Amino acid sequence: MALIVVIDDDHDILDATELILQASDFEVITVDNPTEGYKIVKEKIPELIILDVMMEEPDDGFFLAQKFRRDGIKSPILMYTSISKTVGMEFGAGEMVPVDAFVEKPISSDELIEKVKFLIK
Repeated sequence: MALIVVIDDDHDILDATELILQASDFEVITVDNPTEGYKIVKEKIPELIILDVMMEEPDDGFFLAQKFRRDGIKSPILMYTSISKTVGMEFGAGEMVPVDAFVEKPISSDELIEKVKFLIK
């Protein structure tokens, strides 16, 4: 069973994501802040990290993704975002934002499972 760590400060998103992933037989750890999320990821080295862009600070997710990569954590990162709806900006995965995929919140359960299975493969 693949371990997925979900880091988001929105408890509704954490709960919904956890239910969807557990229903598809994934092991899930949810964390509601970047500091604890970093500790859990370093300790557990999950098969996938799901990370929100905006938490305590508007760029927490970007900063945390960069920190994971600098520290040699190679787990794929799926980044949740609502930035394009909020400010009209779109982001892509790459060197400045070292994630493997972005998804716009809200995301359907089918799309989430499809992305997760693709990234874990």
